[in-house]
Amino acid sequence: MRDSSGLSRRAALGLAAAVPLAAATATTASAATTIGGARLGRTGVQSSGGTALPKHLTARAWLIADHTSGRVLASYRAHQRLAPASTLKMLFADTVLAKFDRTETHRVTDVEIADVPAGSSLVGIKPGITYTVEQLWQGVFLRSGNDAVHVLSHMNGGVPATVAEMQAKAKDLQALDTHVVSPDGFDHAGQLSSAYDLTLFARHGLASADFRGYCRTKTADFPAGGKKTFQIQNTDRLLTGAWGVKTYDGLIGVKNGYTSHAGNTFTGAATRDGRTLLVTVMHPKSGGSGVYEEAAQLLDWGFRNGADAEPVGTLVAPLSEGGASAAPTHKATAKPAAGAPAAAAKSDGPPWGLVGGAGGAVVLLAGGALALRNRRRRPAEGPAEDPAETSTEGRGRRRKR
Repeated sequence: MRDSSGLSRRAALGLAAAVPLAAATATTASAATTIGGARLGRTGVQSSGGTALPKHLTARAWLIADHTSGRVLASYRAHQRLAPASTLKMLFADTVLAKFDRTETHRVTDVEIADVPAGSSLVGIKPGITYTVEQLWQGVFLRSGNDAVHVLSHMNGGVPATVAEMQAKAKDLQALDTHVVSPDGFDHAGQLSSAYDLTLFARHGLASADFRGYCRTKTADFPAGGKKTFQIQNTDRLLTGAWGVKTYDGLIGVKNGYTSHAGNTFTGAATRDGRTLLVTVMHPKSGGSGVYEEAAQLLDWGFRNGADAEPVGTLVAPLSEGGASAAPTHKATAKPAAGAPAAAAKSDGPPWGLVGGAGGAVVLLAGGALALRNRRRRPAEGPAEDPAETSTEGRGRRRKR
């Protein structure tokens, strides 16, 4: 959020997501260890049958699963809580997408984009311009635009209300590793998810024709005011082949992300020979295109060997769709979340100060609000999803029609 927006809205974000900051403490023995099966809570690579998995995978967590059956074919630290970056926008879409008709129009006001975090990826929304809901969602899916997310959140009743709905949606999906602080995936203290949860979000979203359509769209014309438009391009390199990445045959989407704290994250889906696989890769050591290369390797393995591999777990069904409640049987231990920066470390967000152990229920809301008010945006470290991720306006090709 911009520093000029003041404390009240920042505090509201914290109040809307009023869960213990201790939720930021995590290990693979998290509160959701048993969701999907006990093996998904183990620390090592989980695989049974089939040929050897790809070598030299560097991601801190990954998972590959069959979309139709929900069988998890292999995983590594599936429930490790990590910063999700813009892959959290899949949960935002799961929560809000069905609420507005794609042909509905909305005139953007200054207030609706005043709380977009400084340094965010933007699609280039301007107050005073009228957009269709479809165009706003194109801004979310193609350009990962936090400005589009905030406009849709205000249409949905406001940012705090949307955060609360997203948390409730995560609970229904049994994505218990996820703690939502903002709807856009930007780095905030305690904002966490896992490879397992992100895969759940993608699987649920792909049941929607609109979700599938948006995440597989490569380019779109976006309003620039009057009759002018500019072209926006999808930042998913496996879909577009940008930056020298080879496009993946049969890729459907779904969502990529990057922040200097989260690193690169990606959840994808691809179909070959009638089979659809889901893959999530979080925080590989190699920057830039490494997340796509590791995702492609896992997909290749899944299509070659997934039919012969014994499942190591399952993607559970939402509670609202008859899914059996998989109540956790382990308590989280009080270790820092993987990748959580020390107090002096650089990150896009504030130091992740934790209050109490993971089993604690104390939240110092006043202190959290003050920390948010005092947060200062640092420059992104390393390559973004695309150079246009940090500033989109003017990078698209303007057109007249």
